[in-house]
Amino acid sequence: MSRYVQPVPTPDDPYSGDPLLRSWLERQLGPAGHAAAKGRLADLAADVAGPLRAAHADAEAHPPTLVRYDPWGARVDRVDTSAGWQAQRAAAARHAVVALPYLESARGTWGAAARVVQHALLHLYGPESATFSCPVAMADGAAALLSLPEVDAEVRDAWLPRLIATDPDTAIVSGQWMTESQGGSDLSRSSTIGRPAADGSWRLTGEKWFCSAADAPMAVALARPEDAGRGSRVLAPFLVPRYAADSPLAGATIAPDAPAPGVIVHRLKYKLGTRALPTAEIGLRDAYALPLGDPAVPGLVRAMTLVVVTRVHNASAAAAGMRRGLAYARAYAEARQVAGGRLGESPLHRGTLGALAVDAAGAFALAGHAFALLGRVEVGADPEAAAELRVVAPLAKLATGRLAVSSASEYVEAFGGAGYIEDTGVPRLLRDAQVLPIWEGTTNVLALDVLRAVTREDAGGPLLRRLAAAVDLARPISPALADTLAAVTDELRGTLAEVTVDPTAVEVVAGARGLALRMAYALTTALLVEHAAWGDEQAEAAARLWARRWLRHEDIAADAHRHLELLG
Repeated sequence: MSRYVQPVPTPDDPYSGDPLLRSWLERQLGPAGHAAAKGRLADLAADVAGPLRAAHADAEAHPPTLVRYDPWGARVDRVDTSAGWQAQRAAAARHAVVALPYLESARGTWGAAARVVQHALLHLYGPESATFSCPVAMADGAAALLSLPEVDAEVRDAWLPRLIATDPDTAIVSGQWMTESQGGSDLSRSSTIGRPAADGSWRLTGEKWFCSAADAPMAVALARPEDAGRGSRVLAPFLVPRYAADSPLAGATIAPDAPAPGVIVHRLKYKLGTRALPTAEIGLRDAYALPLGDPAVPGLVRAMTLVVVTRVHNASAAAAGMRRGLAYARAYAEARQVAGGRLGESPLHRGTLGALAVDAAGAFALAGHAFALLGRVEVGADPEAAAELRVVAPLAKLATGRLAVSSASEYVEAFGGAGYIEDTGVPRLLRDAQVLPIWEGTTNVLALDVLRAVTREDAGGPLLRRLAAAVDLARPISPALADTLAAVTDELRGTLAEVTVDPTAVEVVAGARGLALRMAYALTTALLVEHAAWGDEQAEAAARLWARRWLRHEDIAADAHRHLELLG
């Protein structure tokens, strides 16, 4: 008797098989701008479907290891990573996944929309990068921070070209050393101290608890300048070289790939997910550091330049993972036979997949909008975009992070028993998704950030204006959709006015998560409406169903089943 073997599902090409991505680029870039990006995107998609998918599997199968001592007893603190991880690193450089928005050629072609093209690259690259998308995000954040005019030009010229290089032999990524065990997201409890040296550099001493990309040649670390006082505002960002080659404190006899003097890797973290990504606990003992801006000026606001970039990357990773998980689940449903026929023909299963497609479309629009705003801030210094980004960045991150986890759980379930078997690679979807609501601020931390933005900085104004404009755009598409969005807009306008009166009230603080999610869901409706009004049928279907699902809390399964092919 022959043994049945389930065919392995193969999803569509991640670029040509994603109509929402392509229509979004057509609208955001214009036909000529999209045409200029197609070759780059098609090349990356081909890499993702071939060698990078294999590299992803290799990196997952061979997680990083820490070698503390060489054979003769010298402390080396070397992080060894797999060939697959190195292949992902090289591909990120070669395809300019970090570099693109900083390249003069890209800005000349797309202007502020270079960030839109970068988002498309991340959407293709991230889901099967073995979470190399995390070092990519931190490298981008470090590049944005180094680009600030208050950063010393010599420091910028020494490090920024390496972060945005497209030659894998010279390109580097960055770590991010902010979290400390006693504080976590409470940066006011940070105890790492910075002391100035005679040559203008600094020396950092402290303990950093969650340092991802521990093998990166540099990191951005937060430290409290000596005698700066208490609280978080006075913390300053510093660039810390990871290896002896970049530290002037290393003697000539020290190997270039040895750890920089004063940088100690205590251990690698054993995590729920992102297992290919080396994350460590790192000690600093008078480690050489370069200030990024004047440490005498409260520096947390400078560090937020990095955080905004990494938050929108987090949203992209969530949305991209949702889209790729959907592609795998749909391919499996087409191949899988169940009682009564093919799984992909079951109205029940199709309704489940259709609802997931609605969520993926909404998450994509939310992340894509954040990248578009970021580009307008960086290239055009657009004050309206800056005001809107202040609230959109945390909203996009918190909403997509939660959606990514719930969707990943459904994708695992969609594969039945095979979804629970590590060898299939499906469980990784859920393990890796769970970091997304945590890194760069949990849902509650971000909800409080949104509350601060709307009460202290009037960041709710740009959001309400976008919602109101979308109501008018929705009216010709669907009166019911327009009415729903109008009602929620009025509701949010009243709620935001109330919370501004006393933002410390128990009811306001306790309800901050619900308010932030409501704002994010309304914004997503508006963004889908905007794309639908441009002429995209998929966005129109998604907007109708998203509003019913997340604003009116209705069951959309029957309509999601009917529209599954249109929803992608």
